[in-house]
Amino acid sequence: MNILVIGAGAVGIGIASSLLSQNANVSIFARGETAKAIKENGIKRTGLFEHYSFSKDEIDVYERYSEMPKNAFDYVFITSKTTVNYEISENLNNHKSILKENFKIIIFQNGFGNDEPYLRFFDKSEVFSARLITGFTRPERHISEVTVYTEPILIGSLQKEDPSHLQVIADMITSSGIKCEITYEVDKYLWAKMLYNCALNPLSAILDVPYGKLTENEYTKEMMNSIIDEIFNVIKASGYETLWDSSDDYKDLFYSKLVPDTYNHYSSTHQDIKRKIKTEIDSLNGKVIRLGENNNVDVSTNKIIYNLIKAIESNF
Repeated sequence: MNILVIGAGAVGIGIASSLLSQNANVSIFARGETAKAIKENGIKRTGLFEHYSFSKDEIDVYERYSEMPKNAFDYVFITSKTTVNYEISENLNNHKSILKENFKIIIFQNGFGNDEPYLRFFDKSEVFSARLITGFTRPERHISEVTVYTEPILIGSLQKEDPSHLQVIADMITSSGIKCEITYEVDKYLWAKMLYNCALNPLSAILDVPYGKLTENEYTKEMMNSIIDEIFNVIKASGYETLWDSSDDYKDLFYSKLVPDTYNHYSSTHQDIKRKIKTEIDSLNGKVIRLGENNNVDVSTNKIIYNLIKAIESNF
């Protein structure tokens, strides 16, 4: 099995290590200092679960699509930031010769609807999405540390395609120590993650505080409650579903368990702001705004938060 991992951040290196541990042939698309670090040191997975280390000779690193062999890859895993999905999808379309006949794309990213850029060029039977809430960090450019585990990785189709043939991938990741399952309701689980991320990520970044602090302030709680209410209205108006009957049901879980379990966590949006790079806000609250406007749903709180992040980004 030949797998191309596009995106050599913490998630990409962690997933690549998992696959290598199960004897898959793994290639990574990386650039600059990250590509150099992997070519010199190989990759490692540390932290929770079993640790893995693979030498530079056990993984291929490509910095250009034109360097990749023809008819090579059974699977393409997208583990990059969502900000480059349009670039990646166009590059894959321009280099389709590197893909085998029955290849599949699996997207491991934050946000909702990240399959859309790929569906411009590839059939819905070729593009799948994963819900990933396992925490990965990258202490060094070639090392991924598993820091948090709460629920299995879930793989499915936002286009309601049958994901059963991806069980082999789920089994490989599970055998590496991180539980992974197939689901026919990945949309519900992605919306669950959206509710959590949209309420917490931008406010954590704007106010420079961990998640738990946001629940201790009446003003931030009011904003988070409004964001959650708006998202539930958008889900209903857009014809999607999630795991809770009402926003109040979700808030009960959000404040009693979800945030306390990650009290000291800082969001990826916060990390991006600190590094002065573009955030994934367009795939989070930005997606809520687009769906809300398309369905005449009030998303004014999401829009305020979105605009504040964009204002910060404009100074980078």
